[in-house]
Amino acid sequence: MQFDSISAFFDMGGYAFYVWLSYGVSLGVLLILFLSSKADHNKIKQQISQRQQRENKLREAAKQQQAQANEHHTLNNPQHTSDETNEALS
Repeated sequence: MQFDSISAFFDMGGYAFYVWLSYGVSLGVLLILFLSSKADHNKIKQQISQRQQRENKLREAAKQQQAQANEHHTLNNPQHTSDETNEALS
């Protein structure tokens, strides 16, 4: 389609309302899709970050608990630990 003037272009041969409405609706849907995708992306990144922080805290707690258990075992059985060390060296 070739137009003689800019007003003829905007008039779209008498179908301007339908043409520009379809462009507007399409642009609106694409904008909503983009914003929704961006929000979901940010939400998922936040959930991953929270999960990683939670897992790191659990790992640290497990390490501390293991260290306390080892310390408790050593304090309660100092002779037993020395015997095990001597057997390992033999």
